[in-house]
Amino acid sequence: MEKAKEADGFVFGTPVYFAHPSGQILSFLNRVFYSSAVGELYPVFAGKPGAAIASARRGGTTAAVDVIQKYFGIASMPIVTSTYWNMVHGMTPDEVRKDLEGMQTMRNIGRNMAWMLKCIEAGRATGINPPELEPKV
Repeated sequence: MEKAKEADGFVFGTPVYFAHPSGQILSFLNRVFYSSAVGELYPVFAGKPGAAIASARRGGTTAAVDVIQKYFGIASMPIVTSTYWNMVHGMTPDEVRKDLEGMQTMRNIGRNMAWMLKCIEAGRATGINPPELEPKV
């Protein structure tokens, strides 16, 4: 959590097992998002952009990305997108590198994250800060 407090943004990635994110990342996300929200409104994550990416042999990637992005929406995080769904396909790193569209999508999401972080920084420099969240009801 201490590192998360200092972070400007987040990229969470997962392999896809049975058309879903891995159990390890779900366990991590459940713990970190829950523990950051106890008594507060996700102060560690609010206003910080998040990107979700998935890697699979074939299918299930869109469902996996969707599950991860739900954490971002609940925590008031801007969601970083790309030019297609944020995924690559292949069983090995060599196979993934052959997924030209997937590799392009990853480069574009990286550029979009960098752009969003620069926009947030420029906004803060001119006095534009993220909106204040209302206390939980």
